[in-house]
Amino acid sequence: MAVLDSFDFSKTRRYVTDSILPLGILFVVAMMVLPLPTILLDIFFSLNILLALLVLMVAIHTYRPLDFSSFPTLLLVATVLRLALNVASTRIVLADGHTGTDAAGQVIEAFGAFVIAGNFAVGIFVFAILVIINLVVITKGAGRVSEVSARFTLDAMPGKQMAIDADLNAGILTPEEATARRTEVAREADFHGAMDGASKFVKGDAVAGILILAINIIGGVSIGMLQHDLTLNDASSLYVLLAVGDGLVAQIPSLLLSIATAIIVTRVSSSQAMAEHIGQEISLAQAWYPVAAVVGIIGFVPGMPTVLFGSMAAAAGLTGFLLSRRDRVSDDQEEVEDELDFDDDDTVSAEKISDNSRISVILSYSLIPMVEDEVNGQLVRRIAATRKEISKSLGYVIPSVRIRDDLNLEPNLYQIKIGQRIVAEDKIFPGKLLTIPTDDAEVTLDGEKVLEPTFGLEAYWISESEKMLAESRGYVVVEPEAVLATQLGKMIETNAHELVGLDEIKDIVSELSSTSPALVESVVPKLIPYHNLTAVLKKILEEQVPITDMRKILECLAELAGRNLNVSDTAEALRADLIPLLLQRLVPHNDVVPVITLEPNFENLLINADRQNQQEELILDVSLSQTLITQLSNAVDQQLEKSKAPFLIVSPSIRRKLAKLVRAQLSDLNVLSFTELPETKRVEVVATIGNATEEDQ
Repeated sequence: MAVLDSFDFSKTRRYVTDSILPLGILFVVAMMVLPLPTILLDIFFSLNILLALLVLMVAIHTYRPLDFSSFPTLLLVATVLRLALNVASTRIVLADGHTGTDAAGQVIEAFGAFVIAGNFAVGIFVFAILVIINLVVITKGAGRVSEVSARFTLDAMPGKQMAIDADLNAGILTPEEATARRTEVAREADFHGAMDGASKFVKGDAVAGILILAINIIGGVSIGMLQHDLTLNDASSLYVLLAVGDGLVAQIPSLLLSIATAIIVTRVSSSQAMAEHIGQEISLAQAWYPVAAVVGIIGFVPGMPTVLFGSMAAAAGLTGFLLSRRDRVSDDQEEVEDELDFDDDDTVSAEKISDNSRISVILSYSLIPMVEDEVNGQLVRRIAATRKEISKSLGYVIPSVRIRDDLNLEPNLYQIKIGQRIVAEDKIFPGKLLTIPTDDAEVTLDGEKVLEPTFGLEAYWISESEKMLAESRGYVVVEPEAVLATQLGKMIETNAHELVGLDEIKDIVSELSSTSPALVESVVPKLIPYHNLTAVLKKILEEQVPITDMRKILECLAELAGRNLNVSDTAEALRADLIPLLLQRLVPHNDVVPVITLEPNFENLLINADRQNQQEELILDVSLSQTLITQLSNAVDQQLEKSKAPFLIVSPSIRRKLAKLVRAQLSDLNVLSFTELPETKRVEVVATIGNATEEDQ
């Protein structure tokens, strides 16, 4: 028992398994040189047929070609085994064929006797037909498909790799998923390249079968007549039977492997087995009825077997009827389920009232056609592109956008939700275009006048036929899908702090740990717990400052760890190192930064008001607050008309509170302290706020 307990069966089994193939290859090579007894020849021919059938069945039941990636190697092994058997059987046929038809074993004798049936010509012609089918039809077609598939797969590799890199950079794929995708692309290219070469094995095997048959017949008859004194008739009866039997016993497995090769290279990737895939696609009642009619008409042609064709027509018609009945039952069942769901509205469940979508776009009934194509639809693609762009810009993966319909909405109305809160709603018109006038616009268009939902600009909805006219008059023409996607992007940026959570932050930190493990280990969660880090980053994102440089954020947090700052103060302290990311996002690198400043006396007034109140928010007189917002709004509008993003520069002591006050009215205005401006950036004062306010005082 002790010996058995110490014996490692798993290792032994692995060693045996690993040794089978090398030893098998050596044995196959030895078969070409050493003579084999007929009993072994019968066994190996039987195993050859079994192997060919097994490969064919596996090929039929694969869902996609790559699921049988070992097929090229297995095809080579099977081909070499078959050729080795041909060599061994040829040696026996030529050496001992004069002794009788059982000289090369019972398998060869049975195949030869069954096919020839006493007529040599019939046997040779049957063999020739099998070779023609294998070589000219199946092997040639499979070889061509393999060649084209290999070429197209190699040509598509750079594009697939770029798509994987783009998804990785956008945060859609994790590094592990991207590595797995790249490995699969490489395996696919290797497989199709190997199949291109493997198809040549099958073709060469078919040609070798013809040559071996000719050698066995010519050589056998010659040896029988010259060395063993047989008559021409006796030599022919012996050696033709042995040669045809030998050729057939090798050609039938070759034909099976050729069919398997053709199935593999023509297989389209699917989630179903081939029989189920084909059966589902030909189960169309509309196709079976015309077939039944045409076959029935053929049966009435004079001389045709009417009963046979009539039976086939009846079978086809019955098949169509059964398929139609199945479809009707399926439709009725779906209607019953819908009715049951409708009648059960009084039953309340968590599934019915819960909606955990972080971002939702709700469409009215008239807008549903915009998303009918869930893969290539323009609206879906625009939303996906917007999500990727914002993810790269802000530094974390924006949650997926759920698109659904609401029959209670007004026609052409859509809503954008962040969580369960509606943050925007407006109307778009499928089949029309939104035109926005520019400074060069010449003539007002005859369209429905509206306000562009994202920036509040004057715009017009026009028909698609007026597009060229609008462009010629200096209007910017925007498709309805772009209108919705642009506003969605704006809402995501404005509410970015609500879309990031503990899971997203853990993913970002985990990704950084692969390149900076020591930094991550020393900061998170030792110096700052994950929930505190998430709260700090939410504060930063609240003013749309990107968190793309997580390495810099953790380094700064390590420096701030000993100061015992609260979440808001920590976020404020981090801003100075992250503001360059905000500036490069909104201002071209070589452009000056347009800034709005406060008149010194007015700024001192705000600072003194904050000191006196000592509140969490900046408390101002209503008229003073309204005047401030009005002047800032006018200054911002002037810069937006020039396609510039202005910044309000204030004292560090009131920056946070003033930013909160301004952000409620002007989400496009970023408030910075003068200590946050990088020294390398040039600034231009485009407006000064406060003079009019002072006069009012």
